Amino acid sequence: MHRRVLLAAPALAAPLFPVQAQAQAPRIITEEFMVPASDAGIEIFVRNKRLESMTSFSPGRTIIMVHGATYPAHTAFDLPLGGLSWMDYIAGRGFDVWCMDIRGYGRSTRPAEMSQPPEANPPLVRGETAVGDILSVSNFVRGRRNLQKCVHLGYSWGTALMGRFAADNPAVVERLVQYAPVWLRQGASLADPGGTLGAYRFVTQEAARARRGAGVPEAARAGLVPPGWFEHWAGVTWATDPEGLRRNPPALRAPNGSVADGREYWAAGRPFYDPAKITAPTLLVLGEWDQDTPPYMAQTLFPLMTASPGKRLVILGEGTHGMWMERNRGALFQAVQVFLEEAAA
Repeated sequence: MHRRVLLAAPALAAPLFPVQAQAQAPRIITEEFMVPASDAGIEIFVRNKRLESMTSFSPGRTIIMVHGATYPAHTAFDLPLGGLSWMDYIAGRGFDVWCMDIRGYGRSTRPAEMSQPPEANPPLVRGETAVGDILSVSNFVRGRRNLQKCVHLGYSWGTALMGRFAADNPAVVERLVQYAPVWLRQGASLADPGGTLGAYRFVTQEAARARRGAGVPEAARAGLVPPGWFEHWAGVTWATDPEGLRRNPPALRAPNGSVADGREYWAAGRPFYDPAKITAPTLLVLGEWDQDTPPYMAQTLFPLMTASPGKRLVILGEGTHGMWMERNRGALFQAVQVFLEEAAA
């Protein structure tokens, strides 16, 4: 296991914190680890943020965040847009917050097959493999903090992974947050390129930019993402894949296991997990304009979570699948934070 420690006092964005709080910004510690996966040769990149003054840890205030089908976690959850990342926001409110990149993404180990032509191998990093990586990180975090449970948050494809993890491991999940939850699909996935799937796919920045506007009313598109935010995110995200950057145009390599999962499960009407087995309090939250995981998915999933006490469904106005990078991201942060803090101990 490798570890790196950083210390910073982040600037705090006005829409989320009052001026007085900005002037008294607490210092936040950043630590980075490479956590061994269950199989040899694979390491999972993990980043942790918490207040410098934090010396004790509890299940309700320790949270692990995992990404979706295409992009890594750390360039989304810990991207300081307007001077503040989502992880900064959570950590600044007294939480021990972790994010992880599943193998094949971001700074985690890329399987050897990703250095071969995509057509040479079947889709990489299927759901079962990704859930195994989550288990490795959950074991690491809970062992390091001496906790039986912690909070788990999934985004997009990550909601299927965290849902499966919570259903299979109820004894270690304190609370569950499903941001943009995936469920049985009525139409084609925007992440599915169609045709025969290789081990991975190439995603360009232009394709990512075009996908962002799906489902947004024409009048709202220009102001959806503040100037420079997309470019900042794209720059740091595509930089995580030096091999892909050498292509013309530069492209990010994304494992196709998630797309294969989508075809085998969601598009075929087959659940990847049983929501009735989730016993932790659960929040389903998404934006009204989400076309990747439209509201009907969460609305269908919600009543199936029959064993989740205090479950809730929140649909936020004027937001898409990538609401964490949009002008209304404060509404997303606050909706999740209310759920986290109501019973945090």
